[in-house]
Amino acid sequence: MTTTPTVGFFTRLLDDAAPAERFELATAQIQQAERHGIGRAWVAQHHFRAAEGGLPSPLVFLAHVAARTSAIRLGTGVVTLPLEDPVRVAEDAVVADLLSGGRIDLGLGSGGTPSSFAPFGEDVQRKAATYDRKLGVLLDALRGQDIGADNTLYPDAGSLAERVWQATFSVPGGHRAGIHGHGLLLSRTQPRSSDDLHAPLSALQDPIIDAYLEALPVGVAPQITASRTVFVADDRAEALRFAEVGLRRAAEGFRRQGQTIPGDTLDELIVALDTHLGTPEEVAASLAADTTLARATEVAFQVHSVDAPHEHVLRSIELFADEVAPALGFALTPADTIKENA
Repeated sequence: MTTTPTVGFFTRLLDDAAPAERFELATAQIQQAERHGIGRAWVAQHHFRAAEGGLPSPLVFLAHVAARTSAIRLGTGVVTLPLEDPVRVAEDAVVADLLSGGRIDLGLGSGGTPSSFAPFGEDVQRKAATYDRKLGVLLDALRGQDIGADNTLYPDAGSLAERVWQATFSVPGGHRAGIHGHGLLLSRTQPRSSDDLHAPLSALQDPIIDAYLEALPVGVAPQITASRTVFVADDRAEALRFAEVGLRRAAEGFRRQGQTIPGDTLDELIVALDTHLGTPEEVAASLAADTTLARATEVAFQVHSVDAPHEHVLRSIELFADEVAPALGFALTPADTIKENA
């Protein structure tokens, strides 16, 4: 499968700022993405730890962003479903979708920091079973089915049930997304096995895509979003200056979680953390070597874990949309038609 991918922007709201300012900076970044023809913005959900992510309530935030934008699609990347009441997720998603004029895409995942499960009364060891159970309730709600005592969702979900995505690191997760006919969300990086620490990201993600495509019902078009760490700058030295801080901090965080991140030089960390950075020409060449992107229907770029200051993020968005995407043949959509063509 070879496609012409569209372009998305992804944020974990990690700007070095207080929470309210983080929300405003992320809103401005999404507005910048919309101005440059980027078709969708994804936001991540994280609980309790500001260094991991700045947003525990993505649908609340996206309702705010919807009021400050006009056409860009707005996705959760992801709602950690085992930690949520699935009926409330459905209700919040529907309200946000109505407020946005039908621009919400509902991305779901089973992950999250293990220590985040206890405050929600959930057992991290049972997260897969909990995810499957809550996914069933959520989908029943979105489809207008009885969710208990003759209750159905109000307001009804319209077409939102057709705009569900699932994130996964695994082949079984790809199969699960496929059998439901959902979109597939692939991560910017993934842990490698100890016996193949230098495996390319495609070696991990292509089998997930294979399982997804094999499981898709006949007649359902694949939707595959591949997230990638991308930082585009006017010169490589500038990009490396920010990466020196951000990638080292990220590597230390992954190592504290028990992952093996090979290498210690900045060049080694750039490879180990699947990072694409530099001038537009350098970033285009780096992304062109990522064979998984040829199978994606959307490439969603994020600055994490380079995590440059806000004004440099805005510039990176501009350079990616204006120079990198055209060089790779990625499809940008005029702002006034993003919503209609999504």
